[in-house]
Amino acid sequence: MNPTLLHRGKVRDVYTWGDDLLLVATDRISAFDVILPDLIPGKGVALTRISQFWFERLPVDLPHHVIAFGLPPGLDRPEWAERTTWCRRAAPVPLECVVRGYLAGSAWADYQRTGAVQGIALPGGLRESDQLPEPIFTPTTKASTGHDEPLTEEAARAHVGHDLFEQLRALSLRIYTEGAAYAANRGILIADTKFEFGRIDGRLALIDELLTPDSSRFWPSDGYAPGGPQPSYDKQFVRDYLLSLRDWNRQPPGPRLPPEIIEGTQERYETARRLLVGA
Repeated sequence: MNPTLLHRGKVRDVYTWGDDLLLVATDRISAFDVILPDLIPGKGVALTRISQFWFERLPVDLPHHVIAFGLPPGLDRPEWAERTTWCRRAAPVPLECVVRGYLAGSAWADYQRTGAVQGIALPGGLRESDQLPEPIFTPTTKASTGHDEPLTEEAARAHVGHDLFEQLRALSLRIYTEGAAYAANRGILIADTKFEFGRIDGRLALIDELLTPDSSRFWPSDGYAPGGPQPSYDKQFVRDYLLSLRDWNRQPPGPRLPPEIIEGTQERYETARRLLVGA
């Protein structure tokens, strides 16, 4: 049996394997929904190892799509060995389940305009990067192309239904809270993250990657200083470089990355992996 390419995403390639799927994490990197022409060596391996670590830590009562990490028996693709998630097919829920524990990014911009984040009122006087009184659930649409759009609670309930919304919120907040507590003890603040869910044989299950630097905002806890942007262990380093360019309009093709940006990004992903997973 040979794998068949089903979909090529910005970062991962999805193959069919019989009735199952193989998610192969590449070294590609995207920013502002544009795939950049340069690779970040080892990035796909770091992402897969981090996801594996988190999936294996999940409580047994949280179903997910993973069968195993690594190659299924009979597949001779050694270059995929440390980059592959073998998983069950799922019918995706059309909602990106975003949880925020700190005020950053688009949430900070929304708060400055409205004093709320996607309709969720917050205390006055908060600064950029402040920890929120408690994590908040701020889902978005799940766009097949272009940008995901933020949803108010009312709009999200209408989008997926009341009961499913409650399930998604409870699961997302639970996973974030437990993951963020562990990461904080390892030197990483998870400012925000996104989860994806699907149905497998009618049962709601966690799918896709989990608490990685590609799906989350990772900050070093050492030196955390609210009141402005924070250094990060994710691709914000690349975004900051791209924002400094005056001659790129955030449309394809993406610009080439200088060696120091590639190396700095590689170091950040590897540091996140080492802090969370160990040697």
